[in-house]
Amino acid sequence: MKVSCKLSCCFWLLTSLMLFSVARSQLSIDFYSSTCPNLLKIVRTEVQKAIMNEIRMAASLLRLHFHDCFVNGCDASLLLDGSNSEKLAVPNLNSARGFEVVDTIKNAVESACAGVVSCADILAIAARDSVLLSGGPAWRVLLGRRDGLVANQTAANASVLPGPFDSVNTIIAKFAAVGLDVTDVVALSGAHTIGLAKCAVFSSRLFNSSGTGAPDSTMDTSMVSDLQSLCSQTSDGNNTAPLDRNSRDLFDNHYFQNLLSGKGLLQSDQILYSSDAAASTTRSIVENYSKNSVLFFNDFVNSMIKMGNISPLTGSSGQIRKNCRVVNS
Repeated sequence: MKVSCKLSCCFWLLTSLMLFSVARSQLSIDFYSSTCPNLLKIVRTEVQKAIMNEIRMAASLLRLHFHDCFVNGCDASLLLDGSNSEKLAVPNLNSARGFEVVDTIKNAVESACAGVVSCADILAIAARDSVLLSGGPAWRVLLGRRDGLVANQTAANASVLPGPFDSVNTIIAKFAAVGLDVTDVVALSGAHTIGLAKCAVFSSRLFNSSGTGAPDSTMDTSMVSDLQSLCSQTSDGNNTAPLDRNSRDLFDNHYFQNLLSGKGLLQSDQILYSSDAAASTTRSIVENYSKNSVLFFNDFVNSMIKMGNISPLTGSSGQIRKNCRVVNS
């Protein structure tokens, strides 16, 4: 039985690696060099405008790419409107944002080179630019994805996406399901170095953690006090707090330093350091990133590239949508 299990695991791993290699080989950094040579400049200009208008938009655009890739692969299915829209799934409803900015970027790109650039590639470039314009690392985005024809609200609702109340082992399993490993878990969680979260997704830690009737013992007491004032038990849960306390808009390794001092905002963040399961999985990586921003940046770039290669549509699959919200008629 053990031998059979090992063989099955090896086969699964080999198959995943082969699929990843094939997908990566079909994408390239110069995919649009002749068909839309000013693409990167156009996207950068529009992302910069959006962030200047609302600095939080950097985190929102980065999150769109993440939520898109984990459901159906990186095919821009998240952007589709309609009754089956992934926007209406619990993890995205009243949470995922920035769709109007994507529309603006797409319109600018279409004006320069109509019918050439996919919405999926726009999401990937916008995510990279959001990180860079927030002080984070740059990388060359592999391009050539095509857009999906259907959304998958059922999958988006089926606990495919890592959630704020998940355990470490659950998060690791969800990442593994799309070909990502433990290093990717911690590195990509570092995206929470920018952005905000609503009280509704962390307030349970402030008053009745795990049904104890008391605040989460792993949270810094002064932070508990501040957040209890912001997120009262009678509030609607819509107030927001920075994911990275005292460094909300700068892409850096401060997020990991916060975890070491009990200042992670979401349960799913803090458990990467404080939980029992973290001792043999994620804790050492958190500690390394807290001390070495270069290591974090390098791993984050590698993980973003890996995530951007989750089941992309290439060749004649899918289409190049004219409008990111609807499939072409």
